Amino acid sequence: MYLFSLNAVSKTSNADFREGEEVPFIVYIDFADLFGAEQLAKVFVMREGFRDVKIEKRKHVDNRTLSEGQGGLAQDPKVQEALAKGYCVQAFSAH
Repeated sequence: MYLFSLNAVSKTSNADFREGEEVPFIVYIDFADLFGAEQLAKVFVMREGFRDVKIEKRKHVDNRTLSEGQGGLAQDPKVQEALAKGYCVQAFSAH
């Protein structure tokens, strides 16, 4: 599984974000290779109505670490969602 910290710009205004506002995200991708996971992270954020996606940080979490539950990762609801459906996108209201 890969975890990405990224920023993207909102295309339109909605209840949570103004048009043109830069929004921070964490995207969890359960995928085998880094390049594919990066592309999926960008696509999933763009599908949510954002543009100019820039990946700031990348972290690989191996299956052994997840299964051992080190640091509480296995119990994290976002990690569980990513394991169940392949990805999870989490936006934050401020940097």
